[in-house]
Amino acid sequence: MLTTPPALIAVIGPVEPPLLPAWVRHYQRLGIERILLAFHFPDHVPDARRHELQAASRELGIIPTGTGTGTGTGTGPWHEHTNTQLRDALRHKAGPGLHLLADADEFQQYPAPLPEVIAQAERSGHRVVGGLMLDRVAAGGHLAGWSPEDGLDLTYPLGGHLTHRLLHGDPRKIVLARHDVTVASGNHRAPGHRPDADRICAVHHFKWRSGILNDLRRRVHHFTSGTWQEQTPAVRDEASRLLTHVGRHRGVVNTSDPRFAFRRVSLDRMPFSWPDEARSIFTTWRPYAHTGQD
Repeated sequence: MLTTPPALIAVIGPVEPPLLPAWVRHYQRLGIERILLAFHFPDHVPDARRHELQAASRELGIIPTGTGTGTGTGTGPWHEHTNTQLRDALRHKAGPGLHLLADADEFQQYPAPLPEVIAQAERSGHRVVGGLMLDRVAAGGHLAGWSPEDGLDLTYPLGGHLTHRLLHGDPRKIVLARHDVTVASGNHRAPGHRPDADRICAVHHFKWRSGILNDLRRRVHHFTSGTWQEQTPAVRDEASRLLTHVGRHRGVVNTSDPRFAFRRVSLDRMPFSWPDEARSIFTTWRPYAHTGQD
């Protein structure tokens, strides 16, 4: 039986500095005590943003963990394999035990206190715990900015299924994994291991914030030109679909589209009927087969 809390593992890009303390405090409230971070900044990121994030990390008492760069902070192209390599280096340094895997815009919400979730997984013989993305957006679908005073939860009150129903991306996540379990790129799968589909974590996905459109345009440009290396065109295609969608809807996400099932949600309480909803999506999702008609 594992008695120590999992180590939180994350590779952090050039997010706005207030996001980092909000994210760290969320996981500390879940009982996480050990946090291993590595920063990676593409070349376009100003020095000031790098320094602000590094200062925010120090104020939280977190020193970036040395990876291949030796410093925990790297710069350069964000190839598709970059995150995976840095994440796995952090997992190696974390050592034995459970690893909690989360991106900086992912706030996990468990159906029970984390020790109970871990104990249940161990009793049932599962070496991983699964999550499902719940995309969070502003009430009008605007890609809005936020302030620490208002917080993410109030600024982006709607939760729905944008990732797989619009972008055709994989909404499944591996949120907890034993140290010796291999996890695929993007934390979407753990080959050879199936999470318990009846106990799926809600991964509140606060990606759709101010600045995201420029990030997506840059991603499409760099992957298309070959400046950033990709393993498949999936990431580029997903970005293009979001850009096309907001272009058709005057710069906002169409929150009234019933496909996305947007409704008011909160980090304080699991969405109503989440277990059945998550199980249905988690067990039926399949990779998108492109037909030329999105």
